[in-house]
Amino acid sequence: MTGALSGIRVLDTATLFAGPLAATLLGDYGAEVIKIEHPKGDPVRSHGAQRDGVGLWWKMLGRGKKAITLYLGSPEGQEIFKQLVADADVVVENFRPGTLERWGLGYDELSKINPGLVLTRVTGFGQIGPYAKRPGFGTLAEAMSGFAAITGEPDGPPTLPPFGLADGIAALTTAYAVMTALRAREQTGRGQVVDLAIIEPILTLLGPQIIAYDQLGTLQPRTGNRSTNNAPRNTYRTRDGSWVAISTSAQSIAERVMRLVGRPELIDEPWFASGAERAQHADLLDDAVGSWIADRDRDDVVKAFEEAQAAVAPIYTAADVMTDPQFAALGSITTVDDDELGPVKMQNVLFRLSETPGQITSAGAPLGAHTAEVLGGLGLDEPELAALREKGVIK
Repeated sequence: MTGALSGIRVLDTATLFAGPLAATLLGDYGAEVIKIEHPKGDPVRSHGAQRDGVGLWWKMLGRGKKAITLYLGSPEGQEIFKQLVADADVVVENFRPGTLERWGLGYDELSKINPGLVLTRVTGFGQIGPYAKRPGFGTLAEAMSGFAAITGEPDGPPTLPPFGLADGIAALTTAYAVMTALRAREQTGRGQVVDLAIIEPILTLLGPQIIAYDQLGTLQPRTGNRSTNNAPRNTYRTRDGSWVAISTSAQSIAERVMRLVGRPELIDEPWFASGAERAQHADLLDDAVGSWIADRDRDDVVKAFEEAQAAVAPIYTAADVMTDPQFAALGSITTVDDDELGPVKMQNVLFRLSETPGQITSAGAPLGAHTAEVLGGLGLDEPELAALREKGVIK
């Protein structure tokens, strides 16, 4: 089937995570994504786990993309880039503000070539403001947004996530921003600039912290796995050494949990009717739930909670995800054939569309695998490509 974004061409010049992942998500649903890398390669190729010298993170992040090399800092690279822009719908970049302008590739110039172009700029702090030209990474966004301040145990330090949380949230937001800009183009006929600061999307996802401080002067404390809004809400160890998590955001679920663990009398306490007040009695509730769970194996706990229609989930590792029947039913993990590694498993597309479903067509390609194909489409012949290789413009 033709992907929902078939006919959209994306030039992905960004490195590492937020920008490239946004382009990946667009490619999953049919956009043609041309990954433009420095001849040395995107740093993610050597980031994280490797197999036989091949970066596994790249295999996921580069999936479905045509991989070409092009040094944009050279006059020749800039000219070729302009030719690519002429037929593109979207450019994704994460250079420091002012870099594209210094290369003569700012939006004023690119929009002359292609008035419908959507230039998507993904940086740590955005294009304006006193921090705009600082190096910006997801870790800094996790710190500055307030995420780290509320994460961790009450008597412990602020805690950062062990993965690219802010980058991932920014990538999802960037893909949404691109689609918004493309929709506007249908109405106006013109493209525009998307200015996305990685510090902002995660700030929005943190919920009512800003308005609570504005209206009440309160700051959310670190509570570990507990919540200030309901209880019991925690992780609990089972008899066989596994862990489960439960949530009682709904009053009816909280009541079912207490009946299940043999403490129905707590439901009659005046404070039990409010999630916030239950949270003030978290020690008592955690003891009741935790002791019941500790006497049972994980599978028995999960089965009992399901029968009681109470919310529970086992704490999974990647190994557990790979064998879980619900993920299998959804098709959350897919197998992709790769010329370098053979069949590889990775996360599938984010959602299912009944008429135009997404698809992962390939894992991340070797560096420059499609350079000759893409630049040949611009009319460059092999002697010209050889000359560019000699100058270090391409690899």
